[in-house]
Amino acid sequence: MSWESEIKELRQREELARRMGGEERVSKHKSFGKLTVRERIDCLLDDGTFHESGAIAGKAKYDDDGQLIDFTPANFILGTGRVNGRKVVVGGDDFTVRGGAADGAIYGKQVYAERLAHDLQIPIIRLVDGTGGGGSVKTLDSSGYTYIPVNPAWDLVVSNMERVPVVAACMGSVAGLGAARVAASHFSVMIEDTSQLFVAGPPVVKYGMGQDLTKEELGGIQVHRSSGAVDNIAGSEEDAFEQIRTFLSYLPSNIWKLPPVVQGDDTPTRREEKLLSIIPKNRRAPYKIRELLPLLFDQGSVFEMGRYFGGGTVTCFARLDGYPVGVLAPDPYVNGGGLTAESSEKLERFVDLCQTFHLPIVNLVDQPGMVIGLPSEKKGTIRKGVRAISAVYQANVPMVEIIMRRVFGVGGAGISNRHGLNQRYAWPSGDWGSLPVEGGVQVAYRRELEASENPEALLNELLERMEAVRSPFRTAEAFGVEEMIDPRDTRPLLCEWVKDAYELLPQQLGPSQHGMRP
Repeated sequence: MSWESEIKELRQREELARRMGGEERVSKHKSFGKLTVRERIDCLLDDGTFHESGAIAGKAKYDDDGQLIDFTPANFILGTGRVNGRKVVVGGDDFTVRGGAADGAIYGKQVYAERLAHDLQIPIIRLVDGTGGGGSVKTLDSSGYTYIPVNPAWDLVVSNMERVPVVAACMGSVAGLGAARVAASHFSVMIEDTSQLFVAGPPVVKYGMGQDLTKEELGGIQVHRSSGAVDNIAGSEEDAFEQIRTFLSYLPSNIWKLPPVVQGDDTPTRREEKLLSIIPKNRRAPYKIRELLPLLFDQGSVFEMGRYFGGGTVTCFARLDGYPVGVLAPDPYVNGGGLTAESSEKLERFVDLCQTFHLPIVNLVDQPGMVIGLPSEKKGTIRKGVRAISAVYQANVPMVEIIMRRVFGVGGAGISNRHGLNQRYAWPSGDWGSLPVEGGVQVAYRRELEASENPEALLNELLERMEAVRSPFRTAEAFGVEEMIDPRDTRPLLCEWVKDAYELLPQQLGPSQHGMRP
């Protein structure tokens, strides 16, 4: 006697599950240029590392003798595997089975995926391709009753944000709970031409709101490239997987571990001559921040998140002599680099992300302050800005400040916590104060200018007098800035600083004083 027949049945069921929604539906799915969920998992993970759980879960039919006559696998596949050698949980929707909708799912599988990540304390990657919500109203015919909505495993979804890296990819038309699963992550990515994301899809929007829109018009990348609902856009599924692998490479597996240090071939003492002239002498002239970043950080190590949302603030990961860091920087080409409502939200979330996973922060400062004017007031920019400043002040990860140019107003004052040990270096291009001299003079001397017979000449005289006073060397004389440096010395100083920062991190491991939210 043996269990050979049962093992044979197990293998048969596994083979049926690997067929997913069947040849016809798989072919239709691939005709849109999409990989199947199993192909996606194989493409994402290190070769041969996927170990599936719940492979034979699904909906089965039996004959009168109890023999299996039909089997439809659950439309959610989960398991563990490795990314760059580190263990992760991966869960993916199978659109070939009921379009990824909940009425084709076995809810316990999604719950188990979140529980695996939570209890094993390893990252989770969600490959979302469907609604994942309540399914079609047609299910009411079979159930015979309605229900109060509940989001499966949402207690674990929220808790995971506070303890392990959570990544989500929008792989197709994703609505409702599926869209929420994408948004409830530390890093999310959409794919050009094949991804759409919405709270409710076009038919529901047309009926409920009277808006007749295509999927692309309602939730394509032209909508979400700058909406803030997702972080990045990928040109293909393969590009999305590469971005996921790159994102995870900067983070520890959980909040109780240090970020991984990699050995690179860039020298920490590299001094770039371009830094001497990259900031224009003309204070109103912008410069290209994305050309500046590689001059400071390890070659090829800069990974940007959310470029087109709150574009005046740049948030990215990078490495210094192999050590991962978070980077805050300005983009003077967008609102002069000032804080808008959107860029404040972006800054707040990124600082919280670095705080959660104990990444030291390099703050490259050229901050003219919060963007002013009626449109900014209507968006409640001051409250959003204060939330961003609060995130900076609540963070206790090591932070270093490089003042490249401007520091003005509430936004400039709050971009770094200057009430503790503020390791700060300033370039000779530094320019700071409550207001820029050009505008401040006209406000401060308004009466004198109005009373002057030659206001233009008086204004020029005042500006000329102030020009010497605004010199950063005057501030350094009063120890108002700790150290003025040659910009070319910035990378060597940062590479020295980051080693000190990582010596402090073991004392900070574990949960942050406030939980991370999406």
